[in-house]
Amino acid sequence: MAIHGYPGQIISSSSPLYTPGFASGIWTLGNWPAGVNVVQTFTASGYWTAPAGVTAVDYLVVAGGGGGGGGRGGGGGAGGFRTGTAFRVTPGSTYAITVAGGGSGGAVVSPNFNNGAAGSNSVFSSIVSNGGGFGGAGLSTATSPGGNGGSGGGGAVGTSPFPSGAGGIGNTPSTSPSQGNNGGASGSGGTPGEPNAGGGGGGAGGSGTSASTGTVGNGGNGSISTLTGVSTYYAGGGGGGSHTPSTPAFGSGGLGGGANGGASNVGGSNGTTNLGGGGGGGGNAQAGGAGGSGIVIIRYIAAAPAVFTFNSTQAFLVPNGYNTVDYLVVGGGGSGGGGGDRGGGGGAGGFRTGAGLPVISGSTYVVTVGAGGAAPPSSPSSNGNQGGNSIFSTITATGGGYGAKVDVAGGPGGSGGGGGGGTGAAGTGGNGNTPSTSPSQGNNGGNAAQAPSYGCGGGGGSGVAGNNASGSAGGNGGNGTASIISSLSVTYAGGGGGGVNSPGSIGIGGTGGGGNGGVGPTVPTAGTANTGGGGGGGGGGFNGGAGGSGVVILVCRP
Repeated sequence: MAIHGYPGQIISSSSPLYTPGFASGIWTLGNWPAGVNVVQTFTASGYWTAPAGVTAVDYLVVAGGGGGGGGRGGGGGAGGFRTGTAFRVTPGSTYAITVAGGGSGGAVVSPNFNNGAAGSNSVFSSIVSNGGGFGGAGLSTATSPGGNGGSGGGGAVGTSPFPSGAGGIGNTPSTSPSQGNNGGASGSGGTPGEPNAGGGGGGAGGSGTSASTGTVGNGGNGSISTLTGVSTYYAGGGGGGSHTPSTPAFGSGGLGGGANGGASNVGGSNGTTNLGGGGGGGGNAQAGGAGGSGIVIIRYIAAAPAVFTFNSTQAFLVPNGYNTVDYLVVGGGGSGGGGGDRGGGGGAGGFRTGAGLPVISGSTYVVTVGAGGAAPPSSPSSNGNQGGNSIFSTITATGGGYGAKVDVAGGPGGSGGGGGGGTGAAGTGGNGNTPSTSPSQGNNGGNAAQAPSYGCGGGGGSGVAGNNASGSAGGNGGNGTASIISSLSVTYAGGGGGGVNSPGSIGIGGTGGGGNGGVGPTVPTAGTANTGGGGGGGGGGFNGGAGGSGVVILVCRP
């Protein structure tokens, strides 16, 4: 099975006791009699593919918190909090995951104060948690209510005669169980103290409190989840802001990332990232704080041995009882050269694989997945860019070398970039396996040619060197190498094809994600994401294609 990693995703591990039906207990990844219990934490949007045999998951979906209002503003409402067990999924199906951002704090543009912005929604499959309501802005309109949302934002005092602003309504739209609570109302009256302070934003576990004489509204507390194995509060409301520096000077944020409000000349604080807390209301003539971003957590049991596929940089906690891993580490591919002119194909990212790499059970390792080299600018003529390195523990796969521009040699890297076709001296291919590893992580790029069409060299692949160009054709990218680490035969790290001037023929990208070269009107193609393929070289007025990002795959065996 494969556990797919995406930007901001954390895969954690420990050794829990097994309780049938996903009941309470320690729920991080660990050894199981019938498989591996997996917790995947998404701190940014991505995709999740249900592994073979996985038909149900437990989930936590928390939306972004609302921003606090400006100028004695109400606290932002917490993002909606939705959690459940045994949610049905289809093995092999891919589900989009949206992790919401928090709403911005209400700005102060003298003489006006502004409401905060509502938080955004977080989504997993059909489960939608709604963003927290905005905190109202003080003295901005005749009435300054908080906004509705997952939890409601706190209200703020209106303009003369300074009426109280109502708190926003939580659990909007309605879900069962409720995803949140109401915000608190503001104070009222013209006295420049707590009577016209902001109300607290609602939290997932309780409503925000209302402000009154001598008090500022506090944010409602959030709710606890133990889905990761650690008892954590999420979705606390933001505290209200006030005019005075006296005690109590500001409203406190609720447990679960709710931010404190501001007092006197202090702005509201920001809600905590990935907890969905509301932002604090601003103090006198001060801006409100931003809401905290949301989070999505999924838990399920998968078959052992466990295969972990990392498509982005993240942390990996080795399961208890596992002391070695098999690995595949592929660097990001280099981009093709050209910059609006002909150029060499990008070299593939380095390809490194092996078995029995020692690791420390229960320890956390940072897994770095190299980005593909960015495409060069459309003008002037320029080299491509080297791909980023991919790293796990002591294993580094170097990014692919850049494809060259006119008359220049390709760049060195995991595999070398192709040389640029020249009117003077045609560029040579870049050196692969740089720095040197054993076994070799890649091969050299191909050499360029001269007239009549000035073909450019193909980028090197992990399996084969890039092909040399001819006067009428760009060189093909070198083929990559097949791996069966994920139980399927997949080819990685192909070189990009070389570009050429019209009427020449383009170089074809190597197997394993290499992009094709270009010639007008054919646009060069980028290397395939998460294969480490090199980008195709430019030609006929087109700049080179971007390199494909790398990948890291780990297999934990009992």
